[in-house]
Amino acid sequence: MDFYKQILENNKHWVSSKLDSDPEFFKRLENGQQPPLLWIGCADSRVPANEIIGTQPGEVFVHRNIANMVIHTDMNMLSVLDYSVNALKVQHIIVCGHYGCGGVKAAMDNQSIGLIDNWIRHIKDIYRMHVHELETIKDEKARWDRFVELNVIEQVYDLAETSILQNAWKNKQKVVIHGWVYGVGTGIVKDLNVHLTGNENLDEIYRLKF
Repeated sequence: MDFYKQILENNKHWVSSKLDSDPEFFKRLENGQQPPLLWIGCADSRVPANEIIGTQPGEVFVHRNIANMVIHTDMNMLSVLDYSVNALKVQHIIVCGHYGCGGVKAAMDNQSIGLIDNWIRHIKDIYRMHVHELETIKDEKARWDRFVELNVIEQVYDLAETSILQNAWKNKQKVVIHGWVYGVGTGIVKDLNVHLTGNENLDEIYRLKF
């Protein structure tokens, strides 16, 4: 209970500090949100979206799950994506993974964990797709790091393949998808230099015709 009481006190101090520097801070938030960015990240407690990029409440719309996955049957993710693109009109979407991701590490092994095995199966698909590259990396930590990066890249493309993004691009809406990896041990973001602004880079089978 000590931790629980402390976080309630932390909230009071946070409110007080915000009001001291800006008395209208919460009043402005109350009037609505227009964030320019959707962040799709890992649920890992060490990867707080707003703090990493130095943004304030109201500037980032956030979706988080185990290993920052974009799964086409995940109605939670799709609902967040649809609302952010079609209602909030975000201009950027960042898929951010992180080195040391436990979900990605679990996908490199065959040990059953429980219910999460079914979620991790999707990450294993990424390993299978890139098995030749990954198996040439003999150092396990280096292979894990590269697997994290490849997982992010594939999620960026999975986002681009959704009807939500392709329809937005068809309608000339400016929204860019980016892939990042965060270094938990350094605090530094690595831009993977994968930036999609349309469906031109998708395999033909994924390009939707409206």
